[in-house]
Amino acid sequence: MLSRISTLLPRRVIQRLQRIERFAATARASALPLSLPLSLRTPRALLAALGIATLAGCTITPLMPHETVNTPVAAINSAALDQYRDAVARRITERNPSYVLQGKPQAMLRSLVVVSFTVDRNGRIVESSIYRTNGDDEAESTALATLRRSAPLPIPPGKLLNGRGQLELFEDWLFNDNGKFQLRELAAPQAETLD
Repeated sequence: MLSRISTLLPRRVIQRLQRIERFAATARASALPLSLPLSLRTPRALLAALGIATLAGCTITPLMPHETVNTPVAAINSAALDQYRDAVARRITERNPSYVLQGKPQAMLRSLVVVSFTVDRNGRIVESSIYRTNGDDEAESTALATLRRSAPLPIPPGKLLNGRGQLELFEDWLFNDNGKFQLRELAAPQAETLD
């Protein structure tokens, strides 16, 4: 029975179920009384009860309502956005030359850190955060610090700004083993071999 549903459950739950099955089998074999109700003494009933108990412990957190601001049509797939992203990437590399990798990034990167940041109409960074990462704390800190050191960023074109006068951007920091990075916007093609 357990093998049929094992692909649907987390490993932790499967291990608990296996322990319960072993306990139930031992109790039946030794004719020891189980401290379970009679209705739960079959493996199928026991699995069903455990599944219900597991689901009962789950909570669903409702999404908090938040103000939505539509992205201007001009900011979607536009040449102006591409040019602005290029200007931002160049500013970051110009202000952080000791961190920038020259040449090709290695074939197997140490880390890829995606940073989300919001720029206001004056080029100030209103907010920044790690959007995606492989968990490399040092690379994350370097990405955020190099972004902050680059402020103020170039002034974004007015047609890219949302109703709040801001522009949300994402940039990828590609880290080599030596801790140096290239930005995806300006990165050279990666090496093709692990040499």
